[in-house]
Amino acid sequence: MRKIIESTFTTIDGSISDPQVWGQPYWDEQHNDYNAKLVYGSDAMLLGRVTYEGFKDAWLSRAGDPFADRLNALPKYVASRTLTGELEWNSTVLEGDVAEAVAALKQQPGENIIKYGTGEFDRTLLENKLVDEYHFWTFPVIAGGGDRLGDGLDLAHLKLVDQTVFDSGIIVGVYAPK
Repeated sequence: MRKIIESTFTTIDGSISDPQVWGQPYWDEQHNDYNAKLVYGSDAMLLGRVTYEGFKDAWLSRAGDPFADRLNALPKYVASRTLTGELEWNSTVLEGDVAEAVAALKQQPGENIIKYGTGEFDRTLLENKLVDEYHFWTFPVIAGGGDRLGDGLDLAHLKLVDQTVFDSGIIVGVYAPK
């Protein structure tokens, strides 16, 4: 069975808003290598609508770079109540019950499914125990505001299974459901 791996950027105070603003000074070779390992170990991407719309615009403009080409080529599955059918960027809206659709994706043969972003879609994934690993990238930044990691989610216990510390101060904690 395929694994769903969620990769989420957060500040020390839990903000997930605007990582392109507060995260960019920390994006370096270690950051790129770790992210590349996640992407090259996956053969599909899972996104909520908001993350899909932001990523599509950002990554399509980077065509020609090997990593961007890999990311752009991955089939993408989008959870949305407002988008329908085939989308741009090699993407398809998940039809019907989202939890059932994601569970069916996990049953298909293939590699890992990478999921970026944290938001409303995570409630469904968490409630249905569909995420196998969470990679929470904690940046050495205090944002002082914005949406918070876990806003609107129910209590969930996780276990730390690995961690990576970058020279930049980013700590990636890898957690699995308990």
